[in-house]
Amino acid sequence: MRINWKKTMTLTLDVLIGVYLILAFTRFNKPDEKASVCTKVTIDIQDEATNGFINTQEIKHRLEADKLYPLDKPMRYVDARKIEERLKSSPFVKTAECFKTQDGHVCILLTQRMPVVRIKAVQGDDYYLDDHDCIMPNSHYTSDLIIATGYISKWFAMNYISPMSKAIMDDNLWKNQIVQINVLPDRSIELVPRVGDQIVQIGRLPESKYKEERTKLVGEFMDRKLQRLENFYKYGLSQAGWNKYSYINLEFDNQIICKKKKAL
Repeated sequence: MRINWKKTMTLTLDVLIGVYLILAFTRFNKPDEKASVCTKVTIDIQDEATNGFINTQEIKHRLEADKLYPLDKPMRYVDARKIEERLKSSPFVKTAECFKTQDGHVCILLTQRMPVVRIKAVQGDDYYLDDHDCIMPNSHYTSDLIIATGYISKWFAMNYISPMSKAIMDDNLWKNQIVQINVLPDRSIELVPRVGDQIVQIGRLPESKYKEERTKLVGEFMDRKLQRLENFYKYGLSQAGWNKYSYINLEFDNQIICKKKKAL
């Protein structure tokens, strides 16, 4: 078999020229990162208005304190990974992503941990619990959350107060009506509503050593108690008057015990 060397050499030359053109096109069209600087920084925080624990100004200050804020810096010195790692170290940040564009734009995308209840225990503990039952430290930011007070250990908060609070927050009526949970020394629960001067006793939460079962039991327990309270509001207090009673006890399923306010 004879090899057509002329044809082979022509084909090889065409391939080499093609590769050269691709490399040249890529080289000449690739932005010179060494010569470019960061001209714009965008910080996007999901649920910033809802949670209020972190804001764009605080993120900027944190990065500036660590000399990581990219504005006016050469793009080659902008370390997206270090920016992400610094922001993820915040107890209020759930996810952080940073990327650079060819036109000198640095984008920072954040999601926050979602708080569901604030704990203020008698022993002095003051912290938040997020939607994954994890502790978040106290913050100088304010958020419209239920406050749980009383005899609350961190274990009881994470295992019982957290699922209870989520059950309340999942109900459109009660997430706006219940402003405080109070835990008595025997772990029975009192609820403080926004409207009315009553304190509502609902008894002890059902217990289980298994998380899924515990969450289910607490959720069902709260559904029953809150439905009974709603019915009492509709058919009891609407007739007797909202300010007649100072204490409503829903601990027992077959009766509601009310304590009248003392006459002034």
